[in-house]
Amino acid sequence: MLHQRRAGVLLHPTSLPGNDRLGSAARAFVDLLARGGFSVWQTLPLNPCDEAGSPYASSSVFAGEAALLGVRASYPPASTEFVAAQAAWLPDYALFRVFHEEFSVAWTQWPAALRDRDPEAMAQAREKYARRIQAVIDEQAAFDAAWAELRAYAHARGVLLFGDLPFFVAHDSADVWAHPELFQLDAEGRLSAGTGVPPDYFSRSGQQWNMPHYRWARMAEDGYAWWVARMRRQAQLFDLIRIDHFRGLDAAWTFDPTADSAIDGHWEVGPGKALLDAIHTALGPLPLVAEDLGHITEAVDELRVAAGYPGMRVLQFAFDGDPANPHLPENCEPNTVLYSGTHDNETLAGWLASLSPEIHDRVAAYAGPTTRPLHVALIQRLLEAPAALVMLPLQDLLGLGGSARMNTPGTDSGNWHWRLQALPDDAVFDACRLSNLRTQRIAEDLQL
Repeated sequence: MLHQRRAGVLLHPTSLPGNDRLGSAARAFVDLLARGGFSVWQTLPLNPCDEAGSPYASSSVFAGEAALLGVRASYPPASTEFVAAQAAWLPDYALFRVFHEEFSVAWTQWPAALRDRDPEAMAQAREKYARRIQAVIDEQAAFDAAWAELRAYAHARGVLLFGDLPFFVAHDSADVWAHPELFQLDAEGRLSAGTGVPPDYFSRSGQQWNMPHYRWARMAEDGYAWWVARMRRQAQLFDLIRIDHFRGLDAAWTFDPTADSAIDGHWEVGPGKALLDAIHTALGPLPLVAEDLGHITEAVDELRVAAGYPGMRVLQFAFDGDPANPHLPENCEPNTVLYSGTHDNETLAGWLASLSPEIHDRVAAYAGPTTRPLHVALIQRLLEAPAALVMLPLQDLLGLGGSARMNTPGTDSGNWHWRLQALPDDAVFDACRLSNLRTQRIAEDLQL
């Protein structure tokens, strides 16, 4: 996918206006991208959002967020082909959803027979809740069909869909309830190891994700079948897939789950190349991007390079005064995805407003003489970079301030809720017509 220069826009479907956000609003956004010369639409995970609105702490890393379908009177019955194709996760997810609605508590607090998946209790539940289970299955089939229609629509207009795969999964999820043996839990399903990151750019005390760590040795016993199934599902939905927290494949930060912060922890070795090889063997080569931001070691870089995956660079990390900073656009390797900012960053305009006078002057000098707003000049510098793919959050194209920020890592409220009242008109791309050059200059300046 990155053997051609491309530019794209980052916008999660939950930020689209209207109710049926996989329907007319999504098609109109695809049309807007195509007219602007952009050929990639990146989303956040499409999985069901948690109560805070986060798609990164989902009740299932396989299921789709049905709320994107809007209000519909009924769903057509799921086809036998769809049910068979999604058998690795769909029955468990449907039952998990019904139990969650029934008990209104996390799965670790369900009656012990259901918490522990006693075969007799499970069989009785499937019979008792058959109609409600089928409604969830039909809902997921409707989501799948709507996304397939949108993907075909996008392809017909030269737009690729770029997805996001969270590394860890939510504790209160169908994934963990259905496969507790794959995660570091105690006998009652509680976390026995916390996951997150040590102190970094986003948080002085690190981040606690309340997500269970994997039992990598157990996963290796069946050739990482759960991960293969998960990646297969992503490949059914997207043309390009970002592996969030890629460094977790080499080692992940773990700590006592009862601790007050993530400061006191250690790096636990991950599966590395073995997992990537298992995915490749089962599914063939996939168009994957490694999110390699944060505490990245030489071993993580070697793993990414050996796999051939593009890494990520972010403009907002570029201005420490070092001319060799890898996040400066001109320093990016071709096999790179370059961002003005990600969903975890402040918006570009908000970031500029927050800078000290010294760094603001440094950024302005980098942008060069211009009569246009500074954020527009910076976007132009990004689009001239050697990186094969440049991704711009829509908030940055619109020049929106901090109130349009999607997420502030390490905080529990005020995230994930930014939404457009209406799609912008084509003028939003007038300042970035250089994006068209990214589909024209291919072989002469890209050696991938």
